[in-house]
Amino acid sequence: MPFVRISLLQGRSPQYLQNLSTTVHQAMVDTFDVPPSDRFQTIHQYTPGELMFDRHYLGGPRSDAFTLIAITAGKPRSDSTRRAFYQTLVTRLQQAVGLDPEDVMVVINTTAAQEWSFGGGRMNGDQAL
Repeated sequence: MPFVRISLLQGRSPQYLQNLSTTVHQAMVDTFDVPPSDRFQTIHQYTPGELMFDRHYLGGPRSDAFTLIAITAGKPRSDSTRRAFYQTLVTRLQQAVGLDPEDVMVVINTTAAQEWSFGGGRMNGDQAL
């Protein structure tokens, strides 16, 4: 039940954004134990000066194509699962949209199932009334 927020600078085509979204989701399905129908994402595009990032901190160099992918997941994954996801993701993004792996930053946070409501005011895990 991950929720994905993708942040990048403005200027990408609708097709680029669609390919970016699809590639992130497929990498999660293939390596992060996510069901194919579990796709909840937002894409935030920023003007120059609204997305701040260091071009060399713990990696880089980073270009204006820098893309931040923040994932809120409902359960923790093992180090090996996360490592496989990171590697699969950057490889596929480079193939799909030409994104340099150094321009991809991923942050994963986990939450308890009860911290989610998928609709109707029902807490995840509650039986329908």
